[in-house]
Amino acid sequence: MTDNDDLLFEDEAPEAPRPSIAPAGWKMLVVDDEPEVHSITRLVLADFAFKGRTTQFFSAYSAADAIAILERERDIAVILLDVVMETDDAGLKLVHHIREVMGNRHVRIILRTGQPGQAPERSVILEYDINDYKAKTQLTAQQLFTCTVAALRSYEDLITIDANRRGLEKIIEASSSLSKTRSMKLFAAGVLTQLSVIVGAGPDAILCVKRGDVRRRDRNGLYVLAGSGRFESLINEPLAAVVEAGVVTTVSDCLNQRRNVFGEDHCALYIQTLTDRENVVYMSSNRPLNQLDQRLIALFCDKIAIGFENIYLYEQLLKAQEATVATLADIAETAQVDIDIATAASLETRSESLRIAGLAERIARTLHAGRQFRDIIDQSFLELIGLASMLHDVGNITVSDHILRKPGPLTGDERRIMQRHTVRGHALLVRACGMVQGLTYLELGAEIALAHHENFDGSGYPHGLAGKAIPLAARIAAVADSFDALVSERPYRPAIARDQAVTMIEAMAGSRFDPVVVAAFLEVQAAGSGA
Repeated sequence: MTDNDDLLFEDEAPEAPRPSIAPAGWKMLVVDDEPEVHSITRLVLADFAFKGRTTQFFSAYSAADAIAILERERDIAVILLDVVMETDDAGLKLVHHIREVMGNRHVRIILRTGQPGQAPERSVILEYDINDYKAKTQLTAQQLFTCTVAALRSYEDLITIDANRRGLEKIIEASSSLSKTRSMKLFAAGVLTQLSVIVGAGPDAILCVKRGDVRRRDRNGLYVLAGSGRFESLINEPLAAVVEAGVVTTVSDCLNQRRNVFGEDHCALYIQTLTDRENVVYMSSNRPLNQLDQRLIALFCDKIAIGFENIYLYEQLLKAQEATVATLADIAETAQVDIDIATAASLETRSESLRIAGLAERIARTLHAGRQFRDIIDQSFLELIGLASMLHDVGNITVSDHILRKPGPLTGDERRIMQRHTVRGHALLVRACGMVQGLTYLELGAEIALAHHENFDGSGYPHGLAGKAIPLAARIAAVADSFDALVSERPYRPAIARDQAVTMIEAMAGSRFDPVVVAAFLEVQAAGSGA
């Protein structure tokens, strides 16, 4: 064949089909029951290249063969398909199978037939999802070249659109997943995971936070916030002290330029929040990231910049809440004490409050891990129980100091006054609850303040509640408060040894305390985290 305009399928000498070769390039499937058609197609397109990519041919001699190849090779770009093979409409049935059964909407299908009368062009184009229709007797080499280029261009556009769609879906999914995270460290680790998914890069990645003065652009202020792969163990370390100089240089360049930096096998991503806090993600990659990857990354970084800001503000709010509650607990414990004594005692009082909060939270998390009280202990409960427990004795602010700090036993009247701190503390916190909506540490604190002196057997105060009638938060706080009281010095007795205090708590399971909560407390102590 010397002239590209010669007809391809008219008076051609039959030729045995050649074996398929597999260079990197566009994948094309020839489906025809005539071997010479395969040979001529390969011959005409032997030197074909489009956008620097050559062609890899696959041959099928029946619809069944084609289906098997398509199920194996998911990225075939173009199918040159005969209509009449094992049956008069085998090709048309194959089109339906590809589109409707296999759900393959990307592959471009060029229908070729030697008997156009059996499959009229207009009805075929209208009724079947094909991309071109050619009669073999009219198809020239130039026409084959032209329709192949058009088909590949269309295929590439569809793949790009689909990649964009899937990339955006990943970003939306990642943003939704990350928005549920309230810990900066977990958020940072999630950012690395989601970026790896979006661009298929990694696994070595590191997220750095700039803790120095943003305006002075202090390079020495870079610390590792999260890491994966070979960087996984470097959290909270100064960047320059734990990674190679090349990574530090790339991260510094990214900060100095205030933009993303892309290399052949890595990238550095610049993330700046609305309040000018700066973060950089460094990721290794086994391939250069293309323009689509880079655009998706830029979009994702814009989205998570807001997330970093929200997490930061959330953590600051939590710290403010904790400081406020700790101060309130201080006031409750040091009420009406001379200012010098109060100042000296405040550190010990705050330490006590934080110990009780920490122990209550660990007991709750142990119960949650053991799938106990699943209808009560959820993520909000776990997040609030520590702060709420610090408010257990807030009612002490209403009790006279001579009763609070009396070194000897209380009289009957003094004991009744003392017991009223539960009701008064509850009233104070309920009043505060009215200023906010939803479950807060104030609401949980009100339950604890009222009921942390109720006994599991019904012998406690102020209402003589028993068993499950006592709110779970109060049952947990009661164990944490009693244990801390036992191991702390009091005006009327010295501190008790820790082992002895654990034994005493265990002995009161079923009478003073909920046995299930005590079991969780013992598990915490056995794990060495009850301090």
